[in-house]
Amino acid sequence: MTQNAAVMKAVESLDYRVTVGDVAARAGLDLNVAQQGLNALAADTQAHLQVSDAGEIAYAFPKNFRAILRNKYWRIRLQETWAKVWNVLFYLIRISFGILLLVSIVLIIAAIAILLIAMSSSQRDDNRSSSSRGGMGGMVFIPRFWIGDLFWFFHYEPRSSRSRPSPPSRPNAAPGEMNFLEAIFSFLFGDGDPNADLEEKRWQTIGTVIRNNGGAIAAEQVAPYLDDVARYQKLEDEDYILPVLTRFNGIPRVSPEGNIIYHFPELQVMADQRDRAPVPAYLQESPWKFSEATSSQISLAIGLGVVNLVGALFLGGLLQDQALVADLGGLVAFVDGIFWLLLAYGTAFLGVPAVRYFWVKRKNASIERRNEQRQEQAIALNQAGPEVQNKIRFAQQFAQRTIVGADDLAYTTEKDLTEQEYEQRDKLDAEWLKRLEDRSGDR
Repeated sequence: MTQNAAVMKAVESLDYRVTVGDVAARAGLDLNVAQQGLNALAADTQAHLQVSDAGEIAYAFPKNFRAILRNKYWRIRLQETWAKVWNVLFYLIRISFGILLLVSIVLIIAAIAILLIAMSSSQRDDNRSSSSRGGMGGMVFIPRFWIGDLFWFFHYEPRSSRSRPSPPSRPNAAPGEMNFLEAIFSFLFGDGDPNADLEEKRWQTIGTVIRNNGGAIAAEQVAPYLDDVARYQKLEDEDYILPVLTRFNGIPRVSPEGNIIYHFPELQVMADQRDRAPVPAYLQESPWKFSEATSSQISLAIGLGVVNLVGALFLGGLLQDQALVADLGGLVAFVDGIFWLLLAYGTAFLGVPAVRYFWVKRKNASIERRNEQRQEQAIALNQAGPEVQNKIRFAQQFAQRTIVGADDLAYTTEKDLTEQEYEQRDKLDAEWLKRLEDRSGDR
């Protein structure tokens, strides 16, 4: 059975004893998803159900439940193995683009050098006769100097690289420690979405806000964590909170003044007493970075990209003499066969980052606008007027915490049912005797 990774992570962070509300609030999951995930995990890991006198349920998991799952399901072992293999494969993919660039430059320079030497030799042989190819003599000197520049640039190292050796490359290196081959990939494609976990973070924060307020809130208290709230507020409605109600099974409550607040009974049930958790004032998206590579690495990547593209264009002119290419054969013939691939790679190497640069700028403008809107909602909440304050006070009438204590259980799967029935009977008898004693004392 497939297990929910977010549920497992929440169970571990909550010390292995949880309620559905605990997991839904901590992981930001839909209550139904959290319920199903807990049931599936409990069934596969020998977890115990603990039921309070009020009928509330807590789940007690063994601390080695991941090991139990690994031993039980080959698919989970395979997924963990694949995750390790993929880390290595992805690292190889990252550095392959830098290797391709260097190989492309070497092939282009070598082919140009061979062609120029062959042309120069042919010119000396044909110097005494006039031919249509005699005009090439004036062109040889320019490429020779240009090729020398290419080799100088290719072997050039920035001063910082010469004075301090770069750290050895390794998979999962921190962004500031990436080597030059990794920097090539970063320059081309960036380093991933910095807000890939935004929705997970959004719902975790909203669940925590509801928990911190005892399971009852005004809509304005979660507005700084949602999007496009101002559009709804202009229409004087609170439809923006509907996704929150759906996810956490919220119930609207109306005050005598006609104000609406939202009550979440299932988030009020906890396995243990927990302190208020800190939350940010508003949900903040991180701006995209063009690249985590250093400025010197990016400059070198651009320089090599220019060398590669200009070299490919120059090589294309030399390869027009197909008779010479056929005579030379070998490396020159091979480069001629893949010339369009070299040219396409050289063009894409500079074109893709150029397009991505403007895309990142536009993306960050949208992110900045959304952050400002959510910040405005947070400021409005801090400066809330009497109407919002009255809603929050009314919501506190429904705020409470129900703790499913380990010492106050009506039933648990950890013990035999008959034994629990005797314990429950003894408990009721003790309560009855205590009441009799209290009445006798009053008389």
